[in-house]
Amino acid sequence: MAMKTLHYHPIASFCWKVLIGLYELDVPFEKHVVDLADPDAKAAFTKLSPMGKMPALVDGDRVVLESTILLEHVDLERRLVQSLECRALDRFYDFYVHAPMQKVVFDELRPAAARDPYGVAEARAQLETAYRVADERMRGRTWACGDDFTLADCAAAPALYYADRVHALGAHDALAAYLERLRARPSFARVLDEAAPLMHLFEGLIRSNA
Repeated sequence: MAMKTLHYHPIASFCWKVLIGLYELDVPFEKHVVDLADPDAKAAFTKLSPMGKMPALVDGDRVVLESTILLEHVDLERRLVQSLECRALDRFYDFYVHAPMQKVVFDELRPAAARDPYGVAEARAQLETAYRVADERMRGRTWACGDDFTLADCAAAPALYYADRVHALGAHDALAAYLERLRARPSFARVLDEAAPLMHLFEGLIRSNA
């Protein structure tokens, strides 16, 4: 059986989600770092992922795209995808934390004249609402769906980590404590350690636009 290959970037947030799941499941795979700033690398990657979205998993003659689908593809024993509740919370963190976080971050990459202050304000308001909802939910819970680490936690880890950097969790104590547990989880700690050599790229962005 051919080894699976993950095409990814070490600081890309949705790649973190997939890496966490792969490490949790002990899935054997090889890594191929994609530099979308390199025209040749970008052209090669878009042959795998026509929309240019990372990550992409090559598994034999199949290319699996989209982070949730990718983890469902490798989770043969349903250790991460345990219930509809977990799937719903995966969507919650992707849609209501991850997406608005990316809106704020990507807006910083635009030239000043092309920025979208109204859209960023909407994104920050959505983050505030999501923080409140998630904070209430995490009171008395260890992980998103209870006692077991699931797909929802794979989604929450990168979403909350990066969101907190651009729009602080503030007084949402239960959510902040959850993020600390996520950071201490061996799978996520490994992802953060592997990303560390390149995190100056993100830190420089938020410092220069603070």
